[in-house]
Amino acid sequence: MEHVRRAGVPLRPAGGSVPEPTGDGFGYLLVHFVEDPDGYGEQVYFSLSDGDDPCTWVRLNAGEPLLRSALGTTGIRDPYVVRGPDACYIVATDLRIYGGDGAGWDAWTRHGSRSVVVWRSTDLVTWSDPWQLEVAPPEAGMAWAPEAVYDPDRGEFLLFWSSALYGPDDTEHRGEAYSRVLAAWTPDFRRIGPPQVLIDRGTDVIDTTVLVQDGTVHRVSKQESHGPDSDRVYHEVGPALLSGGYRAVARRIGADAYGKLEGPVLFKAHHEDVWYLFLDQYERRPQGYVGFRTTDLAGGRWEPIPADRFLMPTDTKHGGVLPLQGDEWSRLHAALSR
Repeated sequence: MEHVRRAGVPLRPAGGSVPEPTGDGFGYLLVHFVEDPDGYGEQVYFSLSDGDDPCTWVRLNAGEPLLRSALGTTGIRDPYVVRGPDACYIVATDLRIYGGDGAGWDAWTRHGSRSVVVWRSTDLVTWSDPWQLEVAPPEAGMAWAPEAVYDPDRGEFLLFWSSALYGPDDTEHRGEAYSRVLAAWTPDFRRIGPPQVLIDRGTDVIDTTVLVQDGTVHRVSKQESHGPDSDRVYHEVGPALLSGGYRAVARRIGADAYGKLEGPVLFKAHHEDVWYLFLDQYERRPQGYVGFRTTDLAGGRWEPIPADRFLMPTDTKHGGVLPLQGDEWSRLHAALSR
């Protein structure tokens, strides 16, 4: 297990005592990639909370990626983990920037992969071989930043991602376009229904994440513009996954301290009414997550977590957090901490 610390606060030593999980919920798993311009960090890494502390993290598998992809571009960005009734899935962007084709962001957004890469597991330790699922329609330039949420009433996952959409006559995607958030239903990430537009603000919106809490849907997204009128990272609430009735409760989250934030991660603490929002800081190096928290989710009152209380390996990039159940934390710790 790789130990990284800030402000002189050590993490638990590898040979130290491990607390026993209590109750149904204990600990958190973060899946992510790593910013590594000189290496091959665009794969799937696992980080585990230090016990039940959602603010302190250690990278598993001796700091090496746990899952790799030889499909498509051979790169993985923005991995997200979602729990279903009988398995967990990781979905990820099929894109390799460092060591890839070198085409650049404009070319990728116009002609990149319209598929996502998927893994399946029933125990979070052993994972299937990856497969690709084409999600975006032909008029889309690329599918990126995929996430999903399980709807128990429907018995399916709503998979959503960002894509720039071009006109039906612009088959070579040469014209102007902007990113919408698209969504489609899937029962198993091998079959997918027709995509529909989830968010369209007439300007680039990417990186949407969703948390359903007490019947209310919370969405956090990034407006790509950095202009003075941009909402930047914003939090909105609505009555249903596919409802049009959303209203913003927070705008420009973290913009007073950080110039560039994206890749929101949103989750609730196990045993108290505290919610966490991690945002990927990419303006300066080292890059990686900074933390925010609130006890008033409906009000969107996000407060920064002090740097000496938010301990995470640097360059931990755009992923997703899965709150763990039962003995999952112990099994992950036993299998992958070395």
